[in-house]
Amino acid sequence: MTASAPVHGTWEPHPAARWEDAFLSGNGRHGALVFGDPHAERVVVTHHTLVRPNGGDPRPPELAGRLSALQDRLLAGDTTAAEDFTDGRPHQWVQPFHPAFQVRLDRVADTTHDYRRDVDFTTGEVSATCAGWTSRVFVSRADDVIVQHVVGPALTLGIGLDPRLPGAPARLGIGHGAVLTPEGALLSLRARYPDSDQACTGVTQVTVTGGTTTLVPPGVHIVGAQSVLLLTRVHRHTGELDVVAEGRALRDQTGEYDELLDRHTALHRTAYERVTLDLAASPAERALPGSELLKQPRSTALLERLFAAGRYHLLSASGLFPPRLTGLWTGDWNTAWSGAFTNDANLNLQTASAAAAALPEVTEAHANLIARQLPDWRDNARAVFGTRGVVAPAHTDGESGHSYHYNREYPLHLWTAGADWLLKPLVDHDETYGTRDPRTAAALAEVARFYEDFLTRTDDNGHLVVVPSYSPENRPANASWGTLNAAMDLSAARHALRTAAAYHPGPDADRWNALADRLPPHRINEDGALAEWAWPGLEDSYDHRHLSHLYGVWPLDEITPHDTPGLAAAAHRALELRGAENDSAHGHLHHALVAARLRDAGRVAHALGQVLDGDFFHASLMSAHYPGRDVYNADAAHTLPAVLIEMFVQSTPGRLVLLPALPAAYPGGALCGVRTRFGAELDLTWSPDGRVTAALRPSRTVRVELRTSSGAEPLDLVAGEDHVLTVRAR
Repeated sequence: MTASAPVHGTWEPHPAARWEDAFLSGNGRHGALVFGDPHAERVVVTHHTLVRPNGGDPRPPELAGRLSALQDRLLAGDTTAAEDFTDGRPHQWVQPFHPAFQVRLDRVADTTHDYRRDVDFTTGEVSATCAGWTSRVFVSRADDVIVQHVVGPALTLGIGLDPRLPGAPARLGIGHGAVLTPEGALLSLRARYPDSDQACTGVTQVTVTGGTTTLVPPGVHIVGAQSVLLLTRVHRHTGELDVVAEGRALRDQTGEYDELLDRHTALHRTAYERVTLDLAASPAERALPGSELLKQPRSTALLERLFAAGRYHLLSASGLFPPRLTGLWTGDWNTAWSGAFTNDANLNLQTASAAAAALPEVTEAHANLIARQLPDWRDNARAVFGTRGVVAPAHTDGESGHSYHYNREYPLHLWTAGADWLLKPLVDHDETYGTRDPRTAAALAEVARFYEDFLTRTDDNGHLVVVPSYSPENRPANASWGTLNAAMDLSAARHALRTAAAYHPGPDADRWNALADRLPPHRINEDGALAEWAWPGLEDSYDHRHLSHLYGVWPLDEITPHDTPGLAAAAHRALELRGAENDSAHGHLHHALVAARLRDAGRVAHALGQVLDGDFFHASLMSAHYPGRDVYNADAAHTLPAVLIEMFVQSTPGRLVLLPALPAAYPGGALCGVRTRFGAELDLTWSPDGRVTAALRPSRTVRVELRTSSGAEPLDLVAGEDHVLTVRAR
């Protein structure tokens, strides 16, 4: 269809002086930020487990004994009743995510001619070349090690592990180690946290070919080498780490650089190449370095590359855990918002493409985080609400799943929708692959049991009342933050109960479905908008970055233009009235996701344009939280692929929608390899004349409703039989 294929990587003709512009590699556990110049190359090492003890109290507040009184006050009209529903602790953040150290290579460079740096999304390899040498770095999925290789004639290098990173605590206890080995050298660096018995230790095995290696504590100096191979791992631990044993383990990583890369690429490339996007961009634009392409924010080549980069970074950040606010990377100990997993919006937005974009690795990382923290979620339900079941926290550092990040203006411990919100991607995965993960089934049952115990109050019409209720992170214009019947809470309770019933047919299902039927409907306010709080008298606050009240539109299928047109119109009015508040990237892209579900291509284009025009992306194609590349943050980078997929194709277990919200700027293209929630792989192509071709490869036999701009018709698919259809979409 096009003269050249989309670019699966990015490059720059100049060094990166800032860690924010570093090219990134990762395996879902270890991360590497590669930057610097011909004289000093730096690789900042990160790991998902690196969080700094901050002396906080990670227990959930014991408030269950006061819950009934709070409910009485809220139901009686006391709009500030929840403001003192705490245990008196001051506001505390979760333990902050931080970098380990930087591996520093200092070289004598006679020239900086012909410098270029690249990152290859298909392999995860970051490279830099200059006259006389080449450096390559990747983080191995196969061997869980950061691999760095430098080649050139007569290399002269100084190598050291450098803890001097921005924001490092003044009282960080630093210990270096350096010994010569038959292969070259073994370097180590331990950083002990202030007032703690916990530390993180990094170990680098240096293998030198040719030349001489001399200890220059705390590092080594190499003269006349032909190549240098570095293997690095980092561990967070209590007490001492056996550096000798870790060095032995690194030496046991068999193979030369290319063998190590091949083992890794077999895993990484398979995942990355499952889905591709081609928007028929010009070859000249596709050839531009990323920094130049970013100067053309409405370029189709930029959107192709951001889609590719988003999937690459999302995959690279997901393994042990899903991505944090900064993915898997940071070069600063003072990471904004603790570099946490922020559950009330950001985590789900970042992972929103996982099912459709064929990245089950991301969903598995998400499931692993939930599975580890379910015991803590049970503690939250018991301590705060006195119930069985589970309640998810709004923030976590990856270690504790307790709700302890809250205060008067952010009563996050009152957020009861979190468990359903976090489990929804796992349900999407099960629908996509035709499975019923027993972990998801068990967790859904626990959510349903929570609602059985919690939903005990009723209104004058006999409907159940969610009280207390909280809509992240907003408040009614005429009431305090903790209140009644937030739209998100109603949608989450209905969805959780009915989904748990579908996973557990029988008496439990009957009881849970009956409970869901007793929840009140959504309310439409005097502006004709779906109200953020369904309780009569509560007034909306429209200028806010979160769109929690539209949970029923996205990611749920509770409100759709096809099935509930009246509610969809009210949701659309709510979207029209919503302000951008502080221009957070996640707010704009959340807006775009909801607009796509409501089939508003113009609003999708506007929201996407706010991000593309707002200078949100670094040269690395990692993003920022605010315009002007302010605050390093992965929300835009990781969420953008989901927005693009939702523009082009949407699916449920019983429906396929083609080009539901296609902006006029993208009249032709191809999206290949996406997965549908009815179990078919899909290649979609469309052209400016309105011709649309969908090639489906179903894994199960199913009848779905096909929807295009021309209307709806049934589509019968047979497992194992390819089906190609051509329609006119406009």
